Amino acid sequence: MEVQLELKLLADVGLVGFPNVGKSTLISVVSQAKPNIANYHFTTLTPVLGVVTMPQGKSFVMADIPGLIEGAWEGVGLGHQFLRHVERCRLLVHVVDVSGSEGRDPKEDFRVINEELRRFNPELAQRPMLVAGNKCDLATDEQVADFEKFVTDQGYEFFPIMAPIREGVDPLLNKVLEQLTKLPPILRYEAEAPALQPIEELKRGQVEITDQGGVYFVKAPWLLKIMNSINFDDYESLQYFQRVLIETGVIDALREAGCQEGDTVDLYDLEFDFVE
Repeated sequence: MEVQLELKLLADVGLVGFPNVGKSTLISVVSQAKPNIANYHFTTLTPVLGVVTMPQGKSFVMADIPGLIEGAWEGVGLGHQFLRHVERCRLLVHVVDVSGSEGRDPKEDFRVINEELRRFNPELAQRPMLVAGNKCDLATDEQVADFEKFVTDQGYEFFPIMAPIREGVDPLLNKVLEQLTKLPPILRYEAEAPALQPIEELKRGQVEITDQGGVYFVKAPWLLKIMNSINFDDYESLQYFQRVLIETGVIDALREAGCQEGDTVDLYDLEFDFVE
């Protein structure tokens, strides 16, 4: 029996920002992506991809990166997994709630997220970034103008938007496309592979599997700890993880739950096709 892991989380553009600032709403109105959208934090727990097709006939892939929080670079809030996907994006769009409707300061939000990116990988501090000021309908003109000056003084281009009704979104997308035509591909970031623990020494625990319309969601905290130590861009590390899934009984548990050939398996921020 062979299990094939196919990583799907590759995108040209990554939406970054705090939880509940409107990233999921934005990707849903510019593409066919259908993220979970609700008025609470961490609605999106895995990156969501959407293809944005422009009137010029060109298209690009956008990723809704789950909301980052302070300490993400140290792994807080699954930060390592989320930030790993940011590294693969050529261009970032930093979405900020300019109204402060969550009781936070938009300027501080902007500073915190940029600092998290820098601490995780200094190269991300140099990654091209556009700034989308969302929820302008909930903000005063003075709030929007003040935040715009704050980011433009730092050299960023600012786009005021109201994502639910696409207000201001087209100029943002046009600038994204313009930027992408000028940007080279990202050189794949290869972190030094850590020493991998022998599988027979792994501490195994319970596995919770939920079937949601042919997508099998696996929850296993002990397995998440293993995933945090694996560089999924490294072929040998990926093979090791395949063996872990087989020898710890995760694959058998998926079969017992009804998982069949071609179904999608979701392990936190990792998706793969189940292939016998």
